[in-house]
Amino acid sequence: MKLITILSIFLCSFTNFAQESIEVLETTTYFFIRHAEKDTSNPNDRNPNLTDLGKKRASDWAKILADTTIDFVFSTDYYRTQQTAKPIAEHNNVAITSYNPRDLYTTEFQQITKGKTCVIVGHSNTTPTFVNKIIGKNKHADINEKVYGKLFIVTIKNGMITDTVLHIN
Repeated sequence: MKLITILSIFLCSFTNFAQESIEVLETTTYFFIRHAEKDTSNPNDRNPNLTDLGKKRASDWAKILADTTIDFVFSTDYYRTQQTAKPIAEHNNVAITSYNPRDLYTTEFQQITKGKTCVIVGHSNTTPTFVNKIIGKNKHADINEKVYGKLFIVTIKNGMITDTVLHIN
């Protein structure tokens, strides 16, 4: 009888210890892309649409990310970023959430995206700036105006931040 009591106490203690020791690890993943090719035929147009090539690239981004469940799609309020984000948002049945490129990685943004997978569509200057803000380093320079195929991936897991850049053409 003593053995059963001791064994029961041990098992209960072990179970409580194991439950306290299990740490829930949430992974937050951000995919950052620059908007696709924009129409540059009117140099005075500050809010151009995508070209046909840009629309194809936007569709290709959705295909590239097709096997990834996306929780949020963020975009600035410009036509070119919204049009780039649209195929990704539609594929994942999520709305496009606008963000202010002058107010990056706010506490509110961090809270709503924690443990989520997000796509953020920005610009040649705001995309690397946003990535740099998250990683806490001035690592990535502005994207060349002719480059549309960079994919920045930032992952936060257990307080560790990693970043990768892929070139997809």
